[in-house]
Amino acid sequence: MLRILESQAPAKQTATDTISTLSSRLSSATLLEDRRAAILGLRSFAKEYPASVASGSLRGLIACLTKDAEDVDTIKVVLETLSMLFNPNDRSPEASDEIALWLADEFTQRQDNITILLDLLETPDFYSRLYSLQLIQAIYNARPERTQECILTAPLGTPRLVATLDDPREAVRNAALVLLNDLSQSSSELQKLFVFENAFERIFSLIEADGALTQGGIVVQDCLSLLANLVRFNASNQTNFRETGGVAKSAALLPGSRNSKKAQLNQEEDDWISPQSDKNIWGLLAILRMFIVKGSTSTRANQSAFHKHGLLQQTLNIAFEPSTALPIKIEALNTCADIIRGNPPIQQEFAQLQVRPFLAPRSNGTSSPDVGRTVHVIEALLDLALSPAPTELFDARYAACECIKAYFYDFLQVRMHFLQRAIDGHTSGQDETANILTTLLLGFQSSQKVDPYRIWFAATLVFHLIFEDHDAKDFLMQVAEGDAESGEEVVTCIQAVTGNLIASLQPDQDERYSIAYLMLLCGWLFEDAAAVNDFLGEASSLQSLVQFASRTGNDQIVVKGLCASLLGIIYEFSTKDSPISRRDLQPILTQQLGREKYLDAISQLRQHPFVRDFEVLPRDGSLSGSSPEVFFDATFIDFLKDNFSRLSRAIDRDPGLEQHHSHEGIDRDLVDSLRGQIDERSQAIERLQNDLLTLEQRLNQEQADHRRTQESSLTQLNTIKRINDDLHTNHDADIKKLEHGQKQYVLDLENKYKLQIATLQKNHDANVKKLETERNQFVSDLQKNHDLKVASLATQIKQISKDSVLALENTTREYEAKLAKTIRENDAKLDEGNKVRAELERRVKAAIQSQEEALETVENLKKEIHTLKSKIQDQTWKVKDAEDKLKKAELSVKEKEGARAAAQTELDDLFVVLGDLEEKRTKDKKRLKELGEEVSDGDDDDEEEDEDDDDDDEDDDDDDDEDKK
Repeated sequence: MLRILESQAPAKQTATDTISTLSSRLSSATLLEDRRAAILGLRSFAKEYPASVASGSLRGLIACLTKDAEDVDTIKVVLETLSMLFNPNDRSPEASDEIALWLADEFTQRQDNITILLDLLETPDFYSRLYSLQLIQAIYNARPERTQECILTAPLGTPRLVATLDDPREAVRNAALVLLNDLSQSSSELQKLFVFENAFERIFSLIEADGALTQGGIVVQDCLSLLANLVRFNASNQTNFRETGGVAKSAALLPGSRNSKKAQLNQEEDDWISPQSDKNIWGLLAILRMFIVKGSTSTRANQSAFHKHGLLQQTLNIAFEPSTALPIKIEALNTCADIIRGNPPIQQEFAQLQVRPFLAPRSNGTSSPDVGRTVHVIEALLDLALSPAPTELFDARYAACECIKAYFYDFLQVRMHFLQRAIDGHTSGQDETANILTTLLLGFQSSQKVDPYRIWFAATLVFHLIFEDHDAKDFLMQVAEGDAESGEEVVTCIQAVTGNLIASLQPDQDERYSIAYLMLLCGWLFEDAAAVNDFLGEASSLQSLVQFASRTGNDQIVVKGLCASLLGIIYEFSTKDSPISRRDLQPILTQQLGREKYLDAISQLRQHPFVRDFEVLPRDGSLSGSSPEVFFDATFIDFLKDNFSRLSRAIDRDPGLEQHHSHEGIDRDLVDSLRGQIDERSQAIERLQNDLLTLEQRLNQEQADHRRTQESSLTQLNTIKRINDDLHTNHDADIKKLEHGQKQYVLDLENKYKLQIATLQKNHDANVKKLETERNQFVSDLQKNHDLKVASLATQIKQISKDSVLALENTTREYEAKLAKTIRENDAKLDEGNKVRAELERRVKAAIQSQEEALETVENLKKEIHTLKSKIQDQTWKVKDAEDKLKKAELSVKEKEGARAAAQTELDDLFVVLGDLEEKRTKDKKRLKELGEEVSDGDDDDEEEDEDDDDDDEDDDDDDDEDKK
């Protein structure tokens, strides 16, 4: 029975079918409860079947965020479902990284989808805010660039995101911190927009609320990470941070600030320190260093702001505080170096600051801090860098060395002052502070404890003091060991350093000693012939270097390469006057060392990882239990790489060709050449002195001749002056005469032109009036003739019989048509007459314009008269030009007369046309006669009278009509 029931039961519905059904319900449901039920069903499948749920209902779920935005419960379920789709179970058969990419594309390819999530951040609901932030985070993880673009273009996108930092609920705030951190990592536009929304103020508020640096936890770290993203390589945000009080707030967060001390007095819980405290302090110091990057345009302003708010002294106190952790000490010293580097006002004040010693004085093998003792910061830094110390303190010593280098970086006065103090302290022997020269010259043998970096740090500091500074090199060369008056051997500073170098080349010595001395000597002897000569004063040192560089084997490649480089520098900048001349040095290099070994040593040094990969190698004591892998200074590596090619070519240079030009500006070859020129010129001077005696005799004779010539010239000069005065007098008279004649000539021209213009105007007016009268008379005559003919025809029509009325009417119509046509033709001819008249008027206006141009020409002639005083020689030509212009004006007048004559001719042509019209009228009468109509003779008489007098007599016409009756 049960089997029968089972066979009749419906088939089980699969998960895929269920998901498809729920997706259909979601898309077709009209009631909120139906949609919510479908979403709840889809949520139960989202973890295990993310691909099926997403493919069938993703767009429906996104649409619900808009449709049901006011229903908090529905929005919560939708957001949970979408989050599950981004984070399915790892054991799900449909789990795949492609699903997250596909989901992110669906959101980012339509701006509205991201805008919906950002709109949900405006709601106060906890889950709507939290899940929206998590969903945006998931979309960003899949498609970071597109997500950033959508947030940038979304209206009120960044204000809503930044505002979530003010949410009092920790979960929402933390999710917002994580999302803002990710969004601001690689988008400078978003960084600026976040800062514009007062992100700095909110970050500092969160840090204070979480317990500041000393008691804060992971939230403070996230805040510092966000702060670092906002200011890293962003000059505008750094300026905003500086101008809105961010520097003062940062100083207040660091230990040792006034605000932190006051807070400690008011709170009992300040004794507790968070395990994250050291990371927080280190992170803030690292952020401060982002503001003072070497070479940045805003570094100088940021340095001044830090110094103004006391950050320099504060970081120094942190660095030299005994209770401070070592990583924080190191970062604080590096921060101090960045604050003062390249800023002269701060560099000057830096040496006046005081701190507690980094290492307290030792007694009986123990150390105890002397709380009340303070020293100047430079002394404390030198003690830290040059005193023997364990390997764990290498990074702190390296940072102290960087701080000292920053103190005299690019500041000549401070550099020379520092070098002077070092020399004075070394020569007096009473300097209690660690002295770089004493440490360098006494060498490694003076210390009971093996510490190669004492020498390395001292050599590095001296290298930076004298690098590319000839004055500093010469100043340091004056230092010597030994008293000649007491019979002691005097050893120069270079020779003492070279002696320590030779001693360090022994097999049992650390190669860091040799590298330190070789770095210093290479920088010292480069482009300094005096230093090279000082070095060559001890010939045995040269042989020791040659022997070490010529060794075979793969050990100590760096030291052998540096020895070869130093030998190349010595040969390159030696002279023929050196203790070992260039011609003697070349065989030593080419024969004892060998050209191939020399080039091979330099090539191996160039390819060694310590040199080749220097920029990417760590320069810290990260390898515990052994000496740090730090061998070179960055400036020396740049110097070496810049001159590898020159050192390789040095061995092939002719010993007779000195390449060096000393910094005083004197060349040896130039001196020899000048001496030869002096001898030649001395002989030339003797010859010139002999010639001078002869010339003096000639000069006396010439002077006597000159006096006689001068007297004669004076007489001639007086005569010339008299003639010149006469010429000037005659010249002035001629000018006045010419001016008078020119004025009279211009007046004549003006009168002549005025008469001609008046005559033309009078003739023009008369012609116009005459034409107007003739036209009016002609039109009147035509009208009268027409009326008479019409009246005559009407009388004749009454007298004829009725049989001929129709024929007569047709004939009359034809005649009237012809007459109308004739009238139209006459009107056309009249229009032509009017056009001719207009043309005549235009030509008259042109004549008037020509008259004005003639007047303007007269004005120009007046202006030319004023220049005649300075141009007398050109007077005749200008008069001719005036005559030519006058001729042209007369020609213009003649042309006007010709135009008037042409107008008169056209008027005559018009009368001829009128005559033609009368002739045509006679022919029309003949045609009427041929048609059988009677035409009175009176009309013919009238025609004759019209031809003779142009006057019509109506009474005569009436008499003719009566006679006919």
